[in-house]
Amino acid sequence: MEWSDSWRGAFRIELRAEAVGLAWHGWPVLPGTYPAGSQSGSVQWAGRGGVDTDGPVPVHRDWQERIGTKPEQVAAWWTGRSYSVLGATGHVFDAIEVGADLGRRAAMALRTIGLPVPIVATPAGAWMFLVESGQVLRADLAAHDDVRLYGKGEYIALPPSPVQHGVVHWRVKPQICGWNLPVSRIVQDALVEAIQMPSLFEAGAQRLVAAERG
Repeated sequence: MEWSDSWRGAFRIELRAEAVGLAWHGWPVLPGTYPAGSQSGSVQWAGRGGVDTDGPVPVHRDWQERIGTKPEQVAAWWTGRSYSVLGATGHVFDAIEVGADLGRRAAMALRTIGLPVPIVATPAGAWMFLVESGQVLRADLAAHDDVRLYGKGEYIALPPSPVQHGVVHWRVKPQICGWNLPVSRIVQDALVEAIQMPSLFEAGAQRLVAAERG
């Protein structure tokens, strides 16, 4: 897929507005590489003094030293380029990434206790729950193939950043949560409950069949 200059010019305004808005709320945002055409079906990424095959990645190689940049500087970064919006994890927030099916079940569990959580979704089918930073994954979650924690020294793409097969988007916007991030433990508990949901449903179905046969 080709990413034209006219597309970048229009999309840059939206990317810049999102980046500045996040920065004003204290979120550590960074400029990331942006699409620059494709080759053999894969997007090429520009912004680091050349074209890369992987992206989006931070434009500045010393990006960890730039965490906490003021909104005015963030606005200046997006003045001339349609940079992706990246969020540095491990400072204000961490991100717990899960598959879409598990994410839906966990979101359902969180809704039952009245706790909205900012959630980012990717075209590849990943959901990322944004939580307060600093807590490691529970052992049972860390051992699960469908769960990954992004913490200090890492970053994630934030909406509306383009990625390999589309654009990341909010499943739950931070505005809905009043820009408040949940304690990681609560989301992890919901994920554990969500992992157990299929087995609970299966056990219930088996009991129902047994009762009908009884």
